[in-house]
Amino acid sequence: MISSKFAKPAAWLLLAAIVFVTVSPIGLRPHTMTSVNLDRALAYSLVGFMFAVAYPRHWLAVAVLLILSPLAIEYLQYLSPTRHARLHDAAVKIVGSSAGVLAGCLLNKIRMAKPAASPSRARQVDLALD
Repeated sequence: MISSKFAKPAAWLLLAAIVFVTVSPIGLRPHTMTSVNLDRALAYSLVGFMFAVAYPRHWLAVAVLLILSPLAIEYLQYLSPTRHARLHDAAVKIVGSSAGVLAGCLLNKIRMAKPAASPSRARQVDLALD
């Protein structure tokens, strides 16, 4: 399982990397074999997943952060003369982060339900019923 010790710094580092790639000059943007929109959605879904796993009790704050941050980061592109901000790009990023947060929340629910089904827990329940 992904521990909180690993997930918190990983989530923040991934977000920092996205900010760098988004605001830096276009020549520094990594080139991949997939479409730009797929790159955006996958990057933000990974960030959303990591934040949801890192902060399982604060999933709503994570969701709000990852809905507002693509808008803010997209707006920061106005500072770079080689970049351009587009609402469509922000929307793709928001959809990706929402999917990642949803996947992370589902994983958290599975992780929380798993200990309740363990044999020792079932034995405790049986003893309490006797």
